[in-house]
Amino acid sequence: MKYEDSGVSIDKAQAIKKDIARNIKSTWGPQVLSEVGNFGGLFKLGSYRDPVLVSSVDGVGTKLLVAKMAHRHDTVGQDLVNHCVNDILVQGAKPLFFLDYIAAGSLDPRIVADIIRGLAAACGENGCALIAGETAEMPGVYKPDDLDLAGCIVGVVEAGSIVDGGRIVPGDRVYALPSTGLHTNGYSLARKVFFDLLAWSVDTYVQEFGCTAGEELLKVHRSYLHDMTALMKTVDVKGMAHITGGGLLDNLPRILPPSCDAVVRRGSWPVQPVFRILQEEGEVEEREMYHTFNMGLGMVFICSASDGAKVMEGKAGAFHIGEIQSGRNEVVLA
Repeated sequence: MKYEDSGVSIDKAQAIKKDIARNIKSTWGPQVLSEVGNFGGLFKLGSYRDPVLVSSVDGVGTKLLVAKMAHRHDTVGQDLVNHCVNDILVQGAKPLFFLDYIAAGSLDPRIVADIIRGLAAACGENGCALIAGETAEMPGVYKPDDLDLAGCIVGVVEAGSIVDGGRIVPGDRVYALPSTGLHTNGYSLARKVFFDLLAWSVDTYVQEFGCTAGEELLKVHRSYLHDMTALMKTVDVKGMAHITGGGLLDNLPRILPPSCDAVVRRGSWPVQPVFRILQEEGEVEEREMYHTFNMGLGMVFICSASDGAKVMEGKAGAFHIGEIQSGRNEVVLA
């Protein structure tokens, strides 16, 4: 018997790696010292006074199932990179390099190539090297048409510039930047409402969305790196929260001091139609909506009231959504 008789093709995997090499190398700068195919990726850190490495690992969840339904996999690679960039950004870190993991029951070279193109595009936009990764074919663990996607990012921040929320005090203001939709969270519920309850397909055109259901759900998870970097040059950002799984209710308390609450005023920012339809058609309670989805806000940050004018004058399009008050490390919906 041969290995291929068990469902694994080493030759196919090697061909995929050669095909994607050009996309991977397009994200490299002089800091990358290795080559595609090395056992490990080499990255020269450069000159920092007191560098602290910041790392994170994540996936795109069941958004992959929507990509599969739509036969479109270029956007999920972008989702993954941008999600990870935002996760380390909240501590003030800038991305250095990214590693991906693609696994399937049977690798489809076209799908892998689409994912890699998305990864490379997002890495390029975020100034991040796609330095290495793993492409695994695992029949038995995955069904033939199953696909899994995850990634790991490493960034750096000067020790004196770490953002941890420790300086947040009552009287500070809560600001937020808009999301591009669901980003990468709440898709199990969204799929249940749209595709089971409403019996839509990915090709169903929805007037309120101005596009098909599939196009709405595959909108790319936004990166906030450039907007927040520009803001931090003009204002003192005391804390940042990437609004992912758990929504506003779980993510904002992660950066608040134990004695502070964040009072968030509903109606202080526009909520995209996708959230309204999910709530109404799925009969989802309001608090559950704020606990599951980002509700139109992808990045929340805290500044002193004295910086308010500069924040609102900035080009990022921030919303003033609330204030910090004394409390018990909770989000209060007002």
